[in-house]
Amino acid sequence: MHKRIYPLLLTACLGIVSLPTVAYSQALLPYAPNQDSKSLEDTSKVLLRQAAGLVQFQQYEQAIPRVALATQLVPKNHEAWLFLGTLLVQTQKYQKGIDALQQARAIKPQDPDVLFMLGSAYFQKGELPKAIDTIQAGLKIKPDNNSALFDLGNAYYKSNKYPDAIAQYQKAVKKDPKFWPAINNIGLVSYESGDLNSAMQNWQRAISIDPKAAEPMLAMAVALFAQGKQAEAYTAAEKAIVLDSRYANIQYLKDNLWGEKLLNDTRKLIQTPRVRDFITKAPSRG
Repeated sequence: MHKRIYPLLLTACLGIVSLPTVAYSQALLPYAPNQDSKSLEDTSKVLLRQAAGLVQFQQYEQAIPRVALATQLVPKNHEAWLFLGTLLVQTQKYQKGIDALQQARAIKPQDPDVLFMLGSAYFQKGELPKAIDTIQAGLKIKPDNNSALFDLGNAYYKSNKYPDAIAQYQKAVKKDPKFWPAINNIGLVSYESGDLNSAMQNWQRAISIDPKAAEPMLAMAVALFAQGKQAEAYTAAEKAIVLDSRYANIQYLKDNLWGEKLLNDTRKLIQTPRVRDFITKAPSRG
């Protein structure tokens, strides 16, 4: 499942400021270095409100310079640095995002949201030991964060520490039995470990929670195909592709943590004439 279900804290960042009262299409306010501290703080708040409005419409690139300027105006505002780091990570500027998040951490070291976001940034940059350590530090402060537990499970999974990964996913599911992404990922780990029955049971459980979830549906199709149940596999694969055609793309699956064993078996399924023809004709969705 998604290399991270964790929502990049953008929702939390919107809570930093109220919804925009200034049109977010207006130009950046000029930075006047001689302004007093109260004026700088007020200007910073305006910029953050504008950025929050832009984020609501997923206009992250336009929001970044506003938040960056807000951090210059009030450099001790750790929430602004968190907001900036989150936006930079969202737009795949991982090192810049890490740098901004480190600024937030320096100001408020025990903020779990900063630690979780920093851990996510490390994960996406491929620095798995740092990701694990940082997310663990956040969980010591806020142990009931399901998204962070999921992230930690993903970091362990990518580090080939399968029992540790499953343990974190199970913690997340224990806190929220309907948290199907973690259930799905237990299936991913089980498949790579050679436990086909456990993988299929978890994917079926995920599907029962969300029948419109394309990922466990396609994974189940691959498992059925591996068992020689072609008719069932074709039906499930076609349903998954209709739900979200991105899952017919091997690179997309790899980006979403599918392991080599599952990817190899997926290639066999989607390269069959029936599925290949279906993919060609299927409408693009997702």
